[in-house]
Amino acid sequence: MSSSSSKRVMAVRDPGDVLSGCVLLVASIILLFYLIPNYISEPPIMQSPLMSPRWLPRIVGGLMLLFSCLLIVQGLLVDNTDKEDGRRIEKGPRLRFAMMAAALVVYVGLFESLGAVISGILATLILFAAHPVRTWWVYSLAFVLPAAVTFVFVKVMNVPLPLMPF
Repeated sequence: MSSSSSKRVMAVRDPGDVLSGCVLLVASIILLFYLIPNYISEPPIMQSPLMSPRWLPRIVGGLMLLFSCLLIVQGLLVDNTDKEDGRRIEKGPRLRFAMMAAALVVYVGLFESLGAVISGILATLILFAAHPVRTWWVYSLAFVLPAAVTFVFVKVMNVPLPLMPF
């Protein structure tokens, strides 16, 4: 005896998107509801809520939550079987991966000793060399972007960063 059910089960069209969306959803919930309230303290006297040390992590956690939900919905609705899909992952050469890892090590390792600007410039130059940039003017961004980002963090957001080694 078989019964034909008229219930329609929605198939997952892209399991990679759904899985990564679920992982990011769990991470954002842990960040928003456990890590931020329990580990980032707020001074008792606050002039502005934008000056709170919890402000930027809340923004990042909220955006993670929003984009993880969108990624799950995309995995349920968008079919990923087309050969011309632009979201396919193509592996690059191992040297590129090694140079990207080296840029991270240079930035983290030299941040305290050389400062945010110089370590940012070195890391950005390594990243540009890893991804063959052919136009010469783009290399000027390796000098402008770390300086601009450091300026925003130090002057606008009042984050004390080591600027220069001297």
